Amino acid sequence: MLILSAEDLRQALPMRACIAAMKQAYQALSTGQAQVPLRSRLASPGHDGLSLFMPARVDAHEAEALAVKVVTLFNQNPGRGLPFIQAAVLVMNPETGKIDALLEGSSLTAIRTGAGCGAATDMLGRQDATTAAIFGAGVQARTQLEALCTVRQIERAWVYGPDAKQVEAFIGEMAGKGSIPRDLRAAANPAEATRDADIISAATTSATPVFEDSALKPGVHINGVGSYTHEMQEIPGKTIARARVTVDSRGAAQVEAGDIAIPLREQLLKEEQIVEIGDVIAGTRPGRQTEEEITVFKSVGVAVQDAVAGRLALENARKLGLGTEVAW
Repeated sequence: MLILSAEDLRQALPMRACIAAMKQAYQALSTGQAQVPLRSRLASPGHDGLSLFMPARVDAHEAEALAVKVVTLFNQNPGRGLPFIQAAVLVMNPETGKIDALLEGSSLTAIRTGAGCGAATDMLGRQDATTAAIFGAGVQARTQLEALCTVRQIERAWVYGPDAKQVEAFIGEMAGKGSIPRDLRAAANPAEATRDADIISAATTSATPVFEDSALKPGVHINGVGSYTHEMQEIPGKTIARARVTVDSRGAAQVEAGDIAIPLREQLLKEEQIVEIGDVIAGTRPGRQTEEEITVFKSVGVAVQDAVAGRLALENARKLGLGTEVAW
């Protein structure tokens, strides 16, 4: 069995290849070529913790994969000097069930989440997009920016977050890295970030919208990553009401994402208006229709992403000689 660390994964999952893999994963999910059981939850009330178990099998010929991700969230960990979230992905051979690899899950999740929004941006964003806005300056924001700059020729990106020092550190680390332009700017407020943005990615833990609908320019594409409960909302309801709305999973987004659940409750959005990005990739549902249309992609994260990303990481790691082999 091969064990891949966080550093191994960063080498084994280049963004462009991962974006292509996420298109395969989304299409498999939407066309019935994947099995994704409901995730299991195991509470640890005596330790203020929660464990999540997320299996998936992808049966598409070009992306056959079998994996399970385990994520733990223990609220007291930061006080112990430990990460709040810890994760691992177990990759199995889809033909034999043989356990092939154990992957560090947090890095894999960050990369595949960024790549998922990169795939949606590639399908929905205007081809002439040159300016991006990133809300948030954490791990997810980093892969969001990398993904946007992989699928479009971004010349300038604005970054907004409540912690100015964190934003400054983000810019210092990311400016000029790979496909990312050197022109990264700290926005003084949300309006400055969105004013000229052709593409927006929000990767925050905000419970309320992080920008105003009135501040958006025509034709903007928006990715929402941060909201993960039915009460959290990064994208204004007014924006959802007038946008072409896509999600990774219709069922999961309606239950888990306030960006979708709240507009549904407020009758700003109808269920039949929600389209899975996999259907757009497959060509069975339309994507952007006009240059002036606003498009939205809401990502809640689906296990098929972990399975396909895990398969890709394992293949690349073997080619590159990465990881540690252990007897099993």
